[in-house]
Amino acid sequence: MKPYLAQIRSNLRLMARDRTVLFFNLFFPLMFFAIFAVSFGGSKNPGGMAQVVNMVLVLGVLGSGFFGAGMRAVQDRETNILRRFKVAPIGPAPIIVAAMVAGLVSFIPTVVVVLTAGHIWARMPLPERLVDFVLFVCLGLLAFRAVGMIVAAVVNSAQEAQIITQILYLPMLFLSGATFPLQFFPHWLQIFAQFIPATYLFQGMQSMFLSRGSLVSNWLPVTGLLVTLFVSLFIGVKLFRWEKEEKVARSAKLWILGVLAPFVLMGLYQVKSDKNLRQDKILARNVRRNETVLFQNARIFVGDGRVIVNGAVLIRGGKIAQVFDPAPAETKSFNATVVDASGKTLLPGLIDMHVRLNMPGGVYRNVSDYAKKDAWRRELAAYLYSGVTAVRDAGDGLDRSLQLKRSVSSGEYLGAQLFTCGPAFTAEGGHGTEYANVLPQSMRQTFLSDTVRTPKSPEEARAQVDDLKNKGVNCIKAVLEAGTAGALFNRMDTQVYDAIAQQAKADGLPLATHTGDLRDVQDAIAAGTTTIEHGSVRDVIPAAMFEQIHRKDIAYDPMLSDAEAARDVQRHQMKLLDRSLVQQVAPKSLLDSTRAILGNGAAGQSNAVDFSRALEIAQTNLLAAWKAGDTLIAGSDAGRLLVIHGPTVQRELELWVQAGIPAGIALRAATFNAASVLGAGAHIGSIQAGRDATLIMVEGNPLEDISNLERVTFVMFHGEHVDRSELFSQDAND
Repeated sequence: MKPYLAQIRSNLRLMARDRTVLFFNLFFPLMFFAIFAVSFGGSKNPGGMAQVVNMVLVLGVLGSGFFGAGMRAVQDRETNILRRFKVAPIGPAPIIVAAMVAGLVSFIPTVVVVLTAGHIWARMPLPERLVDFVLFVCLGLLAFRAVGMIVAAVVNSAQEAQIITQILYLPMLFLSGATFPLQFFPHWLQIFAQFIPATYLFQGMQSMFLSRGSLVSNWLPVTGLLVTLFVSLFIGVKLFRWEKEEKVARSAKLWILGVLAPFVLMGLYQVKSDKNLRQDKILARNVRRNETVLFQNARIFVGDGRVIVNGAVLIRGGKIAQVFDPAPAETKSFNATVVDASGKTLLPGLIDMHVRLNMPGGVYRNVSDYAKKDAWRRELAAYLYSGVTAVRDAGDGLDRSLQLKRSVSSGEYLGAQLFTCGPAFTAEGGHGTEYANVLPQSMRQTFLSDTVRTPKSPEEARAQVDDLKNKGVNCIKAVLEAGTAGALFNRMDTQVYDAIAQQAKADGLPLATHTGDLRDVQDAIAAGTTTIEHGSVRDVIPAAMFEQIHRKDIAYDPMLSDAEAARDVQRHQMKLLDRSLVQQVAPKSLLDSTRAILGNGAAGQSNAVDFSRALEIAQTNLLAAWKAGDTLIAGSDAGRLLVIHGPTVQRELELWVQAGIPAGIALRAATFNAASVLGAGAHIGSIQAGRDATLIMVEGNPLEDISNLERVTFVMFHGEHVDRSELFSQDAND
């Protein structure tokens, strides 16, 4: 141990006297830090500043490894410095270890200074697991210094060292994501980057900064760096040379490939799993979600009914940091990107409480179009484009909806936040099962098992609710409606329904109940449902029943869009497809085929029901619910014919206002009330400090003209300014 300690002390003394070490280890990284921090606008984006910090540290690690260790070792051999140690009682190991330790000691102040500068300058939060972050950077430094020592060991001259160093250094510098985000590269180059060691170093640091990562969660890069470190040290000792006259065979250079072998294996794993590319996409999104933005001079609809006539909203770190009333006169002190909202209205992102992602809202000519694998993803993108930032999927395939929910929640895919009920509970032959009748016999059972649950007893119902809870659904949907003349269905046994309601309550899950007449509504009230979906389109609901709904704090979702669409299909009217936002977000092939097929009466609505009368009844019931003080929420039943996924809530609220509901009440239903019913009121649904920065800006004043909700000019989702023009190309770019 004495030779090791003596050599370490000697190296540290020499390093302290060397001004070039001070320059390259401290001032040089700080110079890069200042340049890139200003260039990337880091002072206005803590996430961007984190990327700058990690970039500077990666540059420092690579420089320390290839030049501070590798090239320095070659120079010491070329100038016969190592020859002097040959006659001393010391072996190669103490020299190599001392070089590693000295490099580590000299680099730690750089880490401290750069982290401190980012924290003070841009209010950049330090990594939540700061010790893990520092240990990971130290591990990376040691591993790359060890690789540098291998390069020194296998070259026969300084010229060879320069060539091999540049071959290794430049790809690691420019293709690891440290200097240029991987998202800028074509897909094949992103794949190539998965074989580069520095990619794992940079992404590990990014995940610790932006995703609360730890050493354990970054076990793959940690393992790769550890293996590289120990293998490099072992080989470095074996191949160590004291004098420049000692030559090695050209084949010795293959040891470099051997040292990098762990990253070749890791790259092959990443090519197969695509995990790193998804992680890089998420980290890049987290950077964009950390920008500091100030919306200035905006009319603000808070969500709970309050309106700020001329205010401002400060966004920082993906959250609403502060709401101003009135707007501040001075804005420079916020160090934020200022968005002038004069003449516009800022409001929480809209929420559609009843959509069906497995139905497109129209009719395709080709049956294969219904099975497009990316259709649901595109529908969520259409909602976000339209300013509908969250939707509740009321009865669809479980696995697919949960996977999509995770994809959006993680930031891997950019679309409206998804709350899912999973398969709907109904009776055998009940409403919801009829959709299987249009499928080939071989597909029906798979469709039914995926989209509905048909328990035959209360015990089975409770078990199925529990199962859905354990799998991660946000809510439960049950169907009581038995239809009407021309479209009759089996009705669920009320004992089974009551068991569903009781178990949903016990599991802490909201229960959405699809009703169609007075009996359905009364049974739903008695069971204590959370929301009543549709209400009754066949009967006017008595005021006394709405008073019961109010006393039990049940939310009422009238879905006038559903009744309107049914009426228009019955009349072969296609005007709902002519709305500007619908044409912007819907696939053109869907719009064209729907007009052609439904416009001429094919696949039209049955004439057994007068849907014009159904719409009138739904409007009457909505007004009565409002007058009774019931909690109102807005759902569209998107996916049914002519209710195209996208600007659904806007049309629903227009129908509410036409029915006599004040615009402020309608807006509250699609924001504050909806978020509360979803159990997400602490995050979305209102513009208050501490809430997620998920909001939209529209032209004019929707409180005076509700149609202004369709004039969306700005969408912010979790603090990210959504580039709406790029939403529909996400899958094409994957």
